[in-house]
Amino acid sequence: MTKILTGGLGKAEVAETLRKLDLPGLETDVSSDMDAAMKLRAGQADYYLGTCHTGAGASLGLLLGLLGSDACHTFGRSVPTEDEVTALLDGGKKVFGFGIDQLADTTPVIARAIAARTA
Repeated sequence: MTKILTGGLGKAEVAETLRKLDLPGLETDVSSDMDAAMKLRAGQADYYLGTCHTGAGASLGLLLGLLGSDACHTFGRSVPTEDEVTALLDGGKKVFGFGIDQLADTTPVIARAIAARTA
């Protein structure tokens, strides 16, 4: 089972969106950024999706500081393609930030790319 933690301003909405997708092999938990960083470092979670107004600030600040830029990527307020997300996953990214106003479009793209890796 692949565990995705959600955080930031829209953490409950991202978690609900993930649950409604009902993708096999994915488990979702709402988290604080500090708890998420510790769980990712300890191997107790696999990915983190964080939201804020810009997708580049509060959504990833703490995780970027604790996990480093090699693990983190922000989409800002743009919506990625599944190919873009897959390339980032292949490069070792496990923490993603995006704008809360892009939540409905971005969350499914990231989730499907992650789910494809668990199949």
